[in-house]
Amino acid sequence: MEKLISLLEDIRDDVDFKECTTLIEDGILDSFDIIQIVNAIDEEFDVEIPATEIIPENFNSADSLLKMIRRLEEEE
Repeated sequence: MEKLISLLEDIRDDVDFKECTTLIEDGILDSFDIIQIVNAIDEEFDVEIPATEIIPENFNSADSLLKMIRRLEEEE
């Protein structure tokens, strides 16, 4: 989780990723942020995120992102 939090903070250091659970719902992250996150996860975790996974439920919190990453790792 710390690796993911660090990655997210590199993209948006003004967001409390450890506590926030409404990153998409509250408009905290925009489409440019999402693209950066997808690219960073691909590089850091060696996980390709298909377009079908780029949905609000997977990006609303660091926890939901980590669950998606782990699920995609298992599927590979």
